[in-house]
Amino acid sequence: MKFFRQVLSITEMNLKNILQRSGSSIVIVVGIAGSVAVMVSLLAMAEGLSSTISSTGKDDRVIILREGASSELGSGLAMSQVDIVANSPGIKSEDGEPLISAEVFSIIDLKKKGAVATSNLPMRGVQPQSFKIRPEIQIIEGRNFTSGTSEVIVGRGAHNQYENVEIGDEIKVRDSVATVVGIFSSGGNVHESEIWSDLATSQGIFRRGASASSMIIQLEDSESFNDLGVYVESYPDFEFRVTREKDFYDDQASGSDLIKLFGQIVGYIMAIGAVFAALNTMYSAVSSRLVEIGTLRALGFNGLTVLAALLIEAMILSILGGAIGAGIAYVLFNGYTVSTLAGGSFSQTAFNFAVTGEVVSQGMSLALTVGFIGGIFPAWNAARRDITEALRSI
Repeated sequence: MKFFRQVLSITEMNLKNILQRSGSSIVIVVGIAGSVAVMVSLLAMAEGLSSTISSTGKDDRVIILREGASSELGSGLAMSQVDIVANSPGIKSEDGEPLISAEVFSIIDLKKKGAVATSNLPMRGVQPQSFKIRPEIQIIEGRNFTSGTSEVIVGRGAHNQYENVEIGDEIKVRDSVATVVGIFSSGGNVHESEIWSDLATSQGIFRRGASASSMIIQLEDSESFNDLGVYVESYPDFEFRVTREKDFYDDQASGSDLIKLFGQIVGYIMAIGAVFAALNTMYSAVSSRLVEIGTLRALGFNGLTVLAALLIEAMILSILGGAIGAGIAYVLFNGYTVSTLAGGSFSQTAFNFAVTGEVVSQGMSLALTVGFIGGIFPAWNAARRDITEALRSI
């Protein structure tokens, strides 16, 4: 108990005098805050992208692609095959019609707002059943496209990022012109970064003939997945890749892991600089407080008590720096909308930065690590000082 009381007494005294050492304290806090702010910002970017992509998938929905295709862009299926798969057991029906939709996934080029060059944007041709399979698709402005016409609806994310996609605007798609008639939301998932049209319209524009890129299927329940798989495998000529929608988009989200890794590497590199700054500052602080440390030792405070008190001071400064850095990242970036190239589709996906609790905890862990490493060695050096040597500097 005596040890803890002594540590508490020294810590309280150090905190009261911290304003007198504001210069050295600010160096530590700013260095740590910068490292944490950068790391949290990059991790928030990765978290937002991953969340947007992975939230698209459901366990009771299935995507069928051509065997060997890793994405819809590289897949091709005959419409006759879609008709056969529609008879599979396990597919949910509504009004006597199986909930299956053939879809064409292609890429078009449009200018982002304020940009000079064009960027890739996904265009998806769908059948009417697609809206029943994906009830999260909701028209928020205008109306839905009319089947058999050159009308399109634009996802909210694409609408916010690209030029000339307002209702009534005409967009050039290859040799055709399509008219925007509505804006839709999909609960923040990847479809908000797409333009949707009628399937037949997309087949004509992209010269797909009687073919599609993929099938999307609504199962009766998640357990029906095996029934569907067995049925499809009974047709040896069908070379299909049958995947739960959730698993498909989880695989697509794997690209965000590279952003996370990059954020951690950059954060750690900056942290190394912060560690050296903290070491230098704490060594200087200890040197200027030799009389104070010697007096405490003469009054009966042992070396371990001094070490613990100085280390606690460094950790408190690191927590303050970490909190400031995380706060800066939250204020500047949380909810900020950007778009980046998504893996697999080679197209732009709009998403929001997400400064989550997990992201902040990683930033604070970095701050505490820097504080500990930057404080332990100067504190250990101070604790080992001879009393007479410390008092000799009076």
